[in-house]
Amino acid sequence: MDIQGFIEYLEGKGFAVKTINSCISHVEEFLKRTKKEDIQITKPDVLKFLEYLKNRRGLQNTSRRIYLSGLNHYFTFLLKEGQITSNPCLLLKIRGQKRKTLYNIYTAEELEQLFDNYYHCFVRNFDDSRYRSEMQKELSVLSRERNAVILSVLIHQGADTGEIERIELGDIDLMKATLKIRGGRKRNERTIPLKATQVGLFMRYLQNIRPQLLEYQTNETEKFFVMLPQGYQKKQKNDTLKSLFFRLTEQIKTIDKQFVKILQLRASVITNWLKTNGLRKTQYLAGHRFVSSTENYLPNNIENLTDDINKMHPF
Repeated sequence: MDIQGFIEYLEGKGFAVKTINSCISHVEEFLKRTKKEDIQITKPDVLKFLEYLKNRRGLQNTSRRIYLSGLNHYFTFLLKEGQITSNPCLLLKIRGQKRKTLYNIYTAEELEQLFDNYYHCFVRNFDDSRYRSEMQKELSVLSRERNAVILSVLIHQGADTGEIERIELGDIDLMKATLKIRGGRKRNERTIPLKATQVGLFMRYLQNIRPQLLEYQTNETEKFFVMLPQGYQKKQKNDTLKSLFFRLTEQIKTIDKQFVKILQLRASVITNWLKTNGLRKTQYLAGHRFVSSTENYLPNNIENLTDDINKMHPF
């Protein structure tokens, strides 16, 4: 087994170290179990190994699919290197996998209403009487104003929590009314227009809220969303993004019983984009590297499915 060559191949595909190590481990286990040279492997050998994982190891379909993916990458590498003439994993699929959970999908109008309700309850009319000191009240106001801007990005630009963290000052262009969402290991970079209602919100945050948050920081930062100082309130958890999104989730649940988690917002945005922009443009806006990732959201588009059924079976 050409481990170094395989590692370089996987690195070229942009895989993380953890994923690379997992692939190598699974391939080595397969070759040890099969007791054959890698160039002698056939499709029945792969099928036999998958059956072993199911019947003897008790692995579920999700885990077996990870094994199959690693083997497929390895034999694709050998094929590319000219060491084999066909990939024994070609066309093999693990059936009966657990499908992605389909959340309640918000329409564009419902997302707008969700933001308006949040701003009304937690920014404009929030009861801060429980805070004893003026400093606590001030920091609470700043954090809730900041969180409202974050929520607007979640429901208009379809960003996820990791992308929110990577936004920097230079990614905002208020003159052009655009926001650049930085790419990552699994997502492509893209630039998305800001809604007209967001421009004023962003200007207020940049001119008034963020400078005040920076006063509590010891280090300069280019991060667009600034955290509060840790431990500013004894009974409150540290103001990290993880705790921020936890609090935001709990707050939204109090104003909307259909809300489950932050990921539900991105799923709603992508589903709405599919209705108005089509598959390829939605792929770009969502930052998906593969169109198949965008297609995963098609089952959420119930209206189109209903229309198709009515056209084929009007009665």
